[in-house]
Amino acid sequence: MSRAFTMDLIVNLVPLLFSAALVYSDQSTVPLKSFKISENVIYDCIDIYKQPGLDHPLLRNHKIQIAGVRSEPGPYRGVQAFFKAYNLDLRDDEASYNQIYIGSGLNNGANFLMTGLMINPSLYGNDSVWTFGFFQGKDGKGCYNTGCPGFVQLSPRNPIAFPVGMKPLEAGNIHPFIHQDNQTGNWWLSTLGYNSFKVDIGYWPKELFNLMDNGGNIVGAGGVVHASPFGSSPAMGHGQFPKQPVPLDGSPTFSDVKVMNSKYESHRMDYFPIEKLLDSPQCYGIEIGINEPPHHDHRGFFFDVGGPGGNTC
Repeated sequence: MSRAFTMDLIVNLVPLLFSAALVYSDQSTVPLKSFKISENVIYDCIDIYKQPGLDHPLLRNHKIQIAGVRSEPGPYRGVQAFFKAYNLDLRDDEASYNQIYIGSGLNNGANFLMTGLMINPSLYGNDSVWTFGFFQGKDGKGCYNTGCPGFVQLSPRNPIAFPVGMKPLEAGNIHPFIHQDNQTGNWWLSTLGYNSFKVDIGYWPKELFNLMDNGGNIVGAGGVVHASPFGSSPAMGHGQFPKQPVPLDGSPTFSDVKVMNSKYESHRMDYFPIEKLLDSPQCYGIEIGINEPPHHDHRGFFFDVGGPGGNTC
């Protein structure tokens, strides 16, 4: 199989697997694990393979749109970004994500890791913005968060999935970092704060994967939406088309996007070859920012994604 086809396979698998959480079925789901987020919120983790299947008839009309950037062919040891998510008005069978990911593919197999912010009522049971993590490892097995054996939660205060409290039309933000440990080979999920203060949330053991021993061959960042099979496509990002150019005094959806090379050296994402991805320009947009003095490197590599969605996506 060609390298180009393999990389396309990974990118296509990203929205395909996410769609499993959005399709309804008569199949019962039993949480593997539950934990209390607050007095009013208890989060149930459900294995992706206990959720409605990928071959469900509703998937035939389940539209998926992507707006973002990716780099290949690697190898890469990590990816990080500072990005935002907004409270959007979505139906129960819709979802909207902002995410970063890293992965590798070979023949018909693919391994990948993702993290970000999402609104996904069918997964979380409400329309709040949640953090999330996802992995696919050997034999196509994987799940969201701690919904199956895999992710090792270490931080007692920062669960892999939690609701981001914010007011309507207010942005929530995170600075996640997926990276491979140069000693153990495990894949860590961390969050970065001011002055590069790092909190390790937990890790995915290297034994879960068979194609990522030496890093990943593709990294990316951007927005993904899943439309209701019975309605229009939902909003993405902040719900509006990005301004051209991205205002220097504005707040882009993604900023300080960095990629770690095979030597564990971090660079701006545009240090590597990048490709812009946009499925439905009539409904969504992406605008890559340009750093100019006196704002040079103020936000690193940054870009804005968003759009109102609609009936013609």
